[in-house]
Amino acid sequence: MERGGVILYPTDTIWGIGCDATNAAAVQRVYEIKQRADSKALIVLTDSEAKVEYYVTEVPETAWQLLDVAVKPLTLIYPGARNLAPNLLAEDGSIAIRITRESFSQQLCRRFKKAIVSTSANISGTPSPHNFAEISDEIKNAVDYIVEARRDETDESTPSSIIKLGDDGTIKIIRE
Repeated sequence: MERGGVILYPTDTIWGIGCDATNAAAVQRVYEIKQRADSKALIVLTDSEAKVEYYVTEVPETAWQLLDVAVKPLTLIYPGARNLAPNLLAEDGSIAIRITRESFSQQLCRRFKKAIVSTSANISGTPSPHNFAEISDEIKNAVDYIVEARRDETDESTPSSIIKLGDDGTIKIIRE
C-alpha cells in the first residue's frame, strides 16, 4: 500500500478492497476495480479516535456519543474531510470513517499509520460477499495482494451501519 498497491482484506464487517486513503492514484484503481463511479464516495478505516480527528476538521460531540453506544460496527460520515485523497470524498466534502475494533484490520491500520480505504469486495451493483469464498475471481485477480488471514471463515458477515452527521447537528441514518 505504501507504493500505491490495492489489497483484498478482512475487516470488522465484510471483506474489503483497500488502499492508502491518501493516495489518489490508488483510490482511482479501487474505483476501476469495482467499476464504480468516482462520484460515489468510499469508506475508510482507522484504528483510533485520534486519527478520526486528523482526517476531519471538527468532530461533532454527537459522533463520540454515537460511537460510545454502538453495538455493532458503525461508520460515521463526517463533514469537513481533510488530509485524504480528494477523489475519496463525497461531493459535499464529507468522508465516511469507521474505527475498527477487529484485531486484523486494527493492526493493519495501526502498522500502516494512515487511513485505509474499505469498500466491499464486489463489482458495483452486485451483492456484497459475506465471506472470502463468495468474492469473485474478477476481484481477486484485480488486486495486488490478498491477505491470508481469515480466508477459511464461513460466517455471513454484514456491512456496518452508516450515519451521516451534518454541520448543523443533524443525524441521518443511511444504512441500519
